[in-house]
Amino acid sequence: MPALERLVFFGTPEFALPALEALVAAGRRPALVVTQPARPAGRGRRLVEPPVALRALALGLAVAQPERVRDPGFLADLGKLAPDLGIVVAFGQIFPRALLDLPRLGCINVHASLLPRWRGAAPIAAAIAAGDAETGISIQRLEAGLDTGPVLAERRTPIGADETAGELSARLSRLGADLLLEVLSALELGSATATPQDEAQATYAPKLAGPRTLDLARPAHELAREVRAFHPEPGATLETRREPLKVLRAAPSAAHSAQRQGTVVGIGGGALALATGEGTVLELLVVQRPGGRPISGGELANGWRLRAGDRLA
Repeated sequence: MPALERLVFFGTPEFALPALEALVAAGRRPALVVTQPARPAGRGRRLVEPPVALRALALGLAVAQPERVRDPGFLADLGKLAPDLGIVVAFGQIFPRALLDLPRLGCINVHASLLPRWRGAAPIAAAIAAGDAETGISIQRLEAGLDTGPVLAERRTPIGADETAGELSARLSRLGADLLLEVLSALELGSATATPQDEAQATYAPKLAGPRTLDLARPAHELAREVRAFHPEPGATLETRREPLKVLRAAPSAAHSAQRQGTVVGIGGGALALATGEGTVLELLVVQRPGGRPISGGELANGWRLRAGDRLA
C-alpha cells in the first residue's frame, strides 16, 4: 500500500495536542490542520483561538478554520489537496458523507472510550460518573453514524479511584497518540483489521451542558464520582442555604448517618461531612465560593461557623 504522505488532521481542544505533536515528531507532518474558529470566551468575551490552532501554527503547519466542514468551498479546497487519510481527534463537528469519502483511505477517529461503550461527546465524564473500572482509547473508521464505525485498535487502562476527568483525559490523550502511530504503520503495511462494533452493547455520552448540580438525595459514592467526572469542566455545584458552592474534591465517608440530607454530621481533618442519600455521608474536601479561591471543607466550616447538626443545604 502506498505511504500515507498527505494527512489531514482534524482537532480542536487540548486533548488533541499529543496526537498532533506525535505525528510531527514521527515525521508525519500533516499537510493541513483543520480546527474550529476562534470563539468568544471569558468575562470579556474576547476571541480565543483553540489549542490546536495555536500549536499547529507554532509547528509551522498550514491551518484551516472553517465555520462548518460541510461548506462546499472548504470541501473543494480540501479535494485539491488529494489527502490520503483524515485523522480526527476531538474535532467537534459532524462529518458529512462528502468529507468522509474525500481522503483516499477515508477518515479515522481517536475516541476516548472502549467502543461501543460511551459513544458521543463526553465519554471520559460518563465513564467516571458510571463507576467504570476501566476505559481506554479506540481508533475507529469514521462512518455517518455517531461513533458507529468499526474499530481498528484499542488500548485499555484502569480508572484511578480518585482520578478526575481532567487527569484521565491527559492520560488518555497520550495513550491515543501512541496508538495512532501504531495504526498508521499498520495501515501502510496493509495489516490493519477493522472489527465491527456490537450494537447491543452501545451506550451514549451526550455533550456536557453547564455545571452539574449535586443532588444530596443520592448516595455519597455517586456524588463523589460526579465531582470527579465534571472536574475541571463544567464543574459540580452544591446549592446551599447561603450561596452555591463549587465542589472541587469530595469523597464518600465510611460513616453512616440517619440525619436529614444536607445536614452537617462532622467537621475534621480538613473536611466537612454532610448527610446524603441512603444514610451515606459525603466529605467535602475542597470547595470554592463564588469569586473566591479554593478552600478546604474545614475552612468553609470555620468561616461559616458551622457545627454538627446545622443544615448546609
